[in-house]
Amino acid sequence: MGEPRTAEDGGRGTIGYPFTAVVGMEDLLLGLVLNAVNPAIGGVLVRGEKGTAKSTAVRALAALLPPVTVVPGCRFACSPAEPDPQCPDGPHEPGGPGTARPGRMVELPVGASEDRLVGSLDIERALTDGVKAFEPGLLAEAHRGVLYVDEVNLLHDHLVDMLLDAAAMGSSRVEREGVSVRHASRFLLVGTMNPEEGELRPQLLDRFGLTVEVAASREPAERVEVVRRRLAFDADPAGFAARWAGPEEEVRARITTARDLLPLVELDDTALLRIAAVCAAFEVDGMRADIVTARTAATLAAWDGRTSVTAGDVRRAALLALPHRRRRNPFDAPGLDEDLLDEVLDRHRGPEDPEDPEGPDDPGNPDGPGEADGPG
Repeated sequence: MGEPRTAEDGGRGTIGYPFTAVVGMEDLLLGLVLNAVNPAIGGVLVRGEKGTAKSTAVRALAALLPPVTVVPGCRFACSPAEPDPQCPDGPHEPGGPGTARPGRMVELPVGASEDRLVGSLDIERALTDGVKAFEPGLLAEAHRGVLYVDEVNLLHDHLVDMLLDAAAMGSSRVEREGVSVRHASRFLLVGTMNPEEGELRPQLLDRFGLTVEVAASREPAERVEVVRRRLAFDADPAGFAARWAGPEEEVRARITTARDLLPLVELDDTALLRIAAVCAAFEVDGMRADIVTARTAATLAAWDGRTSVTAGDVRRAALLALPHRRRRNPFDAPGLDEDLLDEVLDRHRGPEDPEDPEGPDDPGNPDGPGEADGPG
């Protein structure tokens, strides 16, 4: 099946825990692969108590990201087909040579400085030599990749504001003493948090396309499987990763196939009406919820290998895209009222709907070689 891949990690070359070896957590794994297929969904926020493999699953996604083609020597990951005309390392000629590199996941530490996030500018050289000596930050490194923020609810407010600006504009600008540098910064934003440590500002919460609640399983058999796999990985990381190389490659190939199929998926008026009715029923603010739900439903269809969006796709998309956007009181339980969701969808179900599949294959627990049947 080939050698196990390692995620880019600053050259350390360590072997990460395989994505497909994560036990349970179906919603979390699905939310991550949907964003890998369609970064336009806007990322995913993972909420849950400590010790529930949130960070493990997110970091494992890096090894499944399809490779990207970049302009050789460009520190800002410009695409040879459509290079950024304002790239500080440019200008690059469109259609020039390119080189492939693995998909990149960049982690933003909670205590990072402003210069580490957006980059730094050498003012002395700019004023004396007229040269824009710019040292890229994490926003440049994450361009066309994943920006991961662990404990995102503890991030400093001024870093949150910069993150919001970059996520909204798709670019980052650094200005010092009248000298300005701008570069593209389009990334998949993934955050994890423990709600016991505080909630997110509403402005940042709305920037995440999807949200997933995770909790440790209460099933003894599933907890035993978690411990068994973790001990096996700690004892022999390379051997454990090699055993899961086959399932890892299958998910990686499926992501690539779904990406190719996504432009062919049709969101007809019936599907759009269902989405609008669901968003209106849950009284979400603004139109971002409708757009994210539509993109997620289309991506679910592509992930299942279909080009038409069904009521089941809309239902699953709503369960991922709406819980953090609906209006609720401080002591209301998270999530959606699924009875209300089904009622709204039933009212807008067309007579010629295709049969909904039972749901997407669990991306995180294909039966591994030599393993017992995985949960789910």
